[in-house]
Amino acid sequence: MDYDALREKLFGFITDRKLKALQLELEDMNEFDVAEFLTDLGANDPKSMATVFRLLSKERGAEIFAELDAPEQEWIINSITDTELAGIIEDMYVDDAVDMMEELPANVVKRVMRNATPGTRDIINQYLKYPENSAGSIMTAEFVDLKKYMSVRESIARIRRIGENKETIYVCYVTSGDRKLEGVVTVKKLLLSNDDDVIEDIMDTNVIFAHTTDDQEDVSEKISDYDLLAIPVVDKESRLVGIVTVDDIIDVMQEEVTEDIEKMAAITPSDKPYLKQSVIYIWKNRIPWLLLLMISATFTGMIISSFESALATQVVLVGFIPMLMDTGGNSGSQTSATIIRSISLGDIEFSDLFSILWKELRVAVLCGLSLAAVNFVKVMVVDRMLLGNTDISFTVAAVVCLTLALTVLAAKLMGCILPMLAEKIGFDPAVMASPFITTIVDAISLLVYFALATSILHI
Repeated sequence: MDYDALREKLFGFITDRKLKALQLELEDMNEFDVAEFLTDLGANDPKSMATVFRLLSKERGAEIFAELDAPEQEWIINSITDTELAGIIEDMYVDDAVDMMEELPANVVKRVMRNATPGTRDIINQYLKYPENSAGSIMTAEFVDLKKYMSVRESIARIRRIGENKETIYVCYVTSGDRKLEGVVTVKKLLLSNDDDVIEDIMDTNVIFAHTTDDQEDVSEKISDYDLLAIPVVDKESRLVGIVTVDDIIDVMQEEVTEDIEKMAAITPSDKPYLKQSVIYIWKNRIPWLLLLMISATFTGMIISSFESALATQVVLVGFIPMLMDTGGNSGSQTSATIIRSISLGDIEFSDLFSILWKELRVAVLCGLSLAAVNFVKVMVVDRMLLGNTDISFTVAAVVCLTLALTVLAAKLMGCILPMLAEKIGFDPAVMASPFITTIVDAISLLVYFALATSILHI
């Protein structure tokens, strides 16, 4: 049954007050689907959302609560008792609880922390102290740890004993008495080994790990590069303090891609879903960049104004300005988007700059000559002959096409240089995307255009 049909069925149970049937149906559903249903229900009837949430079992309730967005979590917290809230907090994984704390209002956070046990409260506070977007801020403390002197039989018994409340049991980490990371062993390795084999003999000591202060993007690259299900996180003393699992990394990658897209579109990044953003919030995210780009675009107006007298003698040149500026901006955007994405994937570094410039130079020459040739035929055949615009001469067409070729060349070189320089000096290369590239290339194309027109047409 697809979600839409299931949704209608669940709403029907609520309308008919068949709460027992609703409870049984919810218990069989995936946690994500239940969270989606609660969100849909909350949009129409928040009180019913809290009522339906109470139908869930204690363990399922914590899992589904973690899947909800902050507004729905806040409403449920405000609708349940302190005892119910304490049960949810204790059953949640630490990383989910920390994510919730970062999103909820301060007054709600205070109530949550007040109902948490001292141990849980200490762990959450510890996680909140890690830098934002670091490995420490997204890791979880629920992992299986083993000792190297343990046998396979003892290790499997330990996994059975503590594994139910762990984030993952497929990868186990071997630690010393002072919690320092010594190795890693998979459950597959344990199952395929003899019961009397010792962990020290079968563990992998070449462990890929991250530090608590590592950027989450670097952690996601390691998990992607080494095809890991989870990566251990150690502190300054190399003590194992948590793990980052692949499901957390998927969320990180989604956040980072969304952030890059927003920056490339000249929008201040937001961590809220679009429908959760108010008009004022969206306005505040967009208007600073629009103001900056508008002011920077005045340079193109100043360039055109300075050549007004020259344009007066060759008015036909004005008609080609939009085409030149748009083609330059599009050319720069193509290159910058490719370079920015390659930087984010770790495919290129600043040391590759000259190789990239040489490649883009050749691409720019090919693109520029192709566009110039096609445009020359279009100007002479369509504009002059078919449309009868006699003001267009061979020299005017030559100026336009030569400017077009040089503009494409400049745009593609700027499109690779600016993101690389931004990355080098510590800025996000996504900032040097389409809007800024277009603004810079517009000014360059006009300067080239009028310089060529002045020298070739003698205006």
